[in-house]
Amino acid sequence: MNRLQSCACIAAMFLLGACASTTPSSGSRMFSQPRSSDHRGQDDLLTAGLGLAGLRAMMPPAFADAAHPTAQELRRRALWANWRGIADLAPGGGYGELYGSVASVPGREFSAFATLPGAKQPHRVLLQLPDDFDTAKRCVVVAASSGSRGIYGAIAVAGAWGLPRGCAVVYTDKGAGTDYFDIDTGQGIDAAGQVAGADVALAFRPTTSGTGIAYKHAHSQDNPEADWGRHVKQAAEFALATLNAQLPQQPNFSFANTRVIAVGISNGGGAVLRAAELEGEWLDAVVAGEPNVLVEGHGARSLYDYTTEAALLMPCALPALGVPAVPGADARCAALAAQGVLSGSDLKAQQQDALAKLHATGWTDAALRAGSISVGFDLWRAIGVAYASAYGRYAADAHPCGYRYSALGADLSPRASTDAERAAWWADASGIPPGAGVGIVDPNPLADAGLTGLQCLRALSTGDSADARRVRTGIAETRAGLPRAGLPVIVLHGTDDGLVPQAFSSAPYVAMAQAAGRDVRYWQVRNAQHFDAFLGFPQYGAVYLPLLPYVYEALDRVDAHLDGKGALPVDAVIATVPRAGKPLAAENLAIPR
Repeated sequence: MNRLQSCACIAAMFLLGACASTTPSSGSRMFSQPRSSDHRGQDDLLTAGLGLAGLRAMMPPAFADAAHPTAQELRRRALWANWRGIADLAPGGGYGELYGSVASVPGREFSAFATLPGAKQPHRVLLQLPDDFDTAKRCVVVAASSGSRGIYGAIAVAGAWGLPRGCAVVYTDKGAGTDYFDIDTGQGIDAAGQVAGADVALAFRPTTSGTGIAYKHAHSQDNPEADWGRHVKQAAEFALATLNAQLPQQPNFSFANTRVIAVGISNGGGAVLRAAELEGEWLDAVVAGEPNVLVEGHGARSLYDYTTEAALLMPCALPALGVPAVPGADARCAALAAQGVLSGSDLKAQQQDALAKLHATGWTDAALRAGSISVGFDLWRAIGVAYASAYGRYAADAHPCGYRYSALGADLSPRASTDAERAAWWADASGIPPGAGVGIVDPNPLADAGLTGLQCLRALSTGDSADARRVRTGIAETRAGLPRAGLPVIVLHGTDDGLVPQAFSSAPYVAMAQAAGRDVRYWQVRNAQHFDAFLGFPQYGAVYLPLLPYVYEALDRVDAHLDGKGALPVDAVIATVPRAGKPLAAENLAIPR
C-alpha cells in the first residue's frame, strides 16, 4: 500500500471514530491529521538508520537547510535527541551489548492528533508497525513519554524492547511534548513537526496574547496530567484501529484478542499507573519505572510540593552533605536566614538547618546527593515554573508568579526567536524550557538570584491565596487510584532517585495497592538514580547504575507470565555493585533470576 492509499485508509477510519474502541466516541472525531511513512533500509523504525554509533555522536544529525528541515530530517534528529535523553549510550555503559537493542527494524509509522472529550488541545499518538509484526502473538506495547518529551520520548523504553520482538508499539506524548508556539509570529508546529502558521492545523494553538513562547504542557489549560491514563488508553485504541485498517486480512484486532502491555518511566511511569486504574479489561500488564505518581497518604508528596521545596532549600543544604556549593548558594543561605526561613548565626549552621528541614519532610541523603544535579541544571525551578501553569490552567501570559518564556539574548533579556531556532524546537526540545533556544524570563530583579520567584512558587504549595488554592486543586486532580483487580503491575525505582524520590511516589503507591490486595510487585534498585543518560558523566557512572535493564527485565517477566511460561517477579531490594569506572558487567546489575 503506498503512502497516499494508506493515508486515505486511515482518514476513513478516523472519520468513523475509533472502531476498535470498547467505548466508541459517540460520533465525535477522536483522531485527526493522519500521517503515515515507510522506514526501511537506512531509515528504520528504531534509530532512523543511526545505529548505536550514530546515536553516540556528540552532534545531532544536521539539517540541509537549518530554517526549513524536512519531516524526515526532523524525525531522525528527534530520535537522536530522545535516545540520548533517556539511555546511557556511552562506551562501557553496556547499552546494546549487555542489555537493550538498537537493531534495525524495518516497518511503517502511523500518527495523528488525538483529542479527549472536553480537552482544549490534542495529544499526539504514533504507532510503529514492524514489517515482522507477529500476527500470531498480536502484541501491542503502549507507552507514554517520560518527562514532558515529545512523541518519541519513550523510544528507548518501549521501542527498544517491543519492536525487535515483533510487537507493534504505540506512543502518546500525554498532552505535553515539544509542540511550542511562537506568540509573536503566530507560528506553531504541524503534524509533521514543521513550523507552520495559523492557517494550518497545529498540534498546539494557545488562547493567549502578549509576547514570547507558549508550550502545551504548561499552557494548554487542560491540566494534562489529570488525564494521563486516558491518554494512554486512547493511544491503545488508536493502535487497534490502525492495525485493523492496515491488516484487513487478519481477524479483527480488539482488546479481547490482542495483548496490550503498558510501560513508561518517570512521568510516563505515572501515566501507565493512571491507565491501570481505568475500568475494563483492556490492559494485560503494566510496567512502571521510577514513576511520578501521587496517592493519598502513606507519606506521599506531590511533585510540585517537593520540587518547590528543593528549589528553595537544596542549594543551601548540599554542602552539609559534602557536596560542593553551586554559585550563589552561600548568598541564598544568608537571604533565607535574614527572612527567618533558616536559623543559624553562620553559614555552616544555616546549611545544617536547611538539611535538617529537608530530612524532616522525608528526603534521604541518597536522594539529596543525586538531586544535586538538578540544582546544577536549574531543573527544580524549571519544573516549578512549568507545573504551576499546568496545574492552575493558566494561559502563557498569566503565570501567578509572573514568569514567562522567550528566546533570550546574551544579557538574558527577551528577544525574538530565529527561524532556525523555531525549526529545531520539535526535534531538539525536551518539553520544558530552558533548552532548545527557549529560556525562562524571571520577572524579578536578578539582584536576589531569583529568590523572590522561588518563594512565590513555594507559596503556591504552602499558602492560602486564590492562586495557591487553584494550583492545589489541579494537583488533587492528578491523584492516582487503585489498579484494576487482577492486573499484573510491576513498579521499579532506584533507591537513590533524587528527582522523583521513591519515598514520595512509588513506595506510597505500592503500599496503597498492596494493602488493597492488588497484584503489584516492587523492585527497589540500589545505586540507581533518575537519569540513565547522566551516567555518561564519569563521576555519575562510577557511583550509579542504569534502571533501564530492570525495565526490560520486568517486561520480559510479564511477557513470559502472559505466555504461561514464567512467574511474575517477587518484591525485592536489589543489591547492586557500582562499576567504579569499569565497563558495566552483569554482576554489577545483580538482576534477580
